[in-house]
Amino acid sequence: MPKIVNHEERRDEVVAAARRIILRDGIEAATTRAIAKEAGYSNGVLTHYFTDKDDILVSALESSHRRIADRLARKLSGRGGLEALKEVLLDNVPLDAERVMETGLEIGFWGRSLTSPDLLEVQRREAAELRYLVVSLLQSAAEAGQIRTDEDLDDVAERLLALVDGLSVHRLLYPSRITEERLERLILGELDRLRAQVH
Repeated sequence: MPKIVNHEERRDEVVAAARRIILRDGIEAATTRAIAKEAGYSNGVLTHYFTDKDDILVSALESSHRRIADRLARKLSGRGGLEALKEVLLDNVPLDAERVMETGLEIGFWGRSLTSPDLLEVQRREAAELRYLVVSLLQSAAEAGQIRTDEDLDDVAERLLALVDGLSVHRLLYPSRITEERLERLILGELDRLRAQVH
């Protein structure tokens, strides 16, 4: 009797293997050969499920973003406005081991995205979703009287997201200078400046 193969499960195993390699050894180490070996399959098996290496990498990036989105959805349950915005910003910086790994994976994809249209499309699409969420939460905070700013809220969102990205990179590169405590304080300080404008 032929063995029944769960194709979705196999795809997930390959994506998980790619993610482990990227987290452990960096994105350049994630060759199709290394991914196949890590997953316990032959190179030929990968071609049944993915068109090429970038297809695997796109799937790994989307998988990582889904995990983050699921975690964030749990944190945002019952929250809105400034409180929810604080959760979004803090969830997107490396304040624990899991988020340190996620940030390293994300940064690893940045350079690769510049030479891969498919990866760049995923990066831009999912960054746009995060930006939309931040702008929406700023708008709801403003409408609730939690913040007031003369600035365009799109500009405020850009500044907050640039702060998140910049501090995340600095936390990984200069951990003794940008400690977890300092990172959190800098993010919260930026929110306090928005809040402080309410009279």
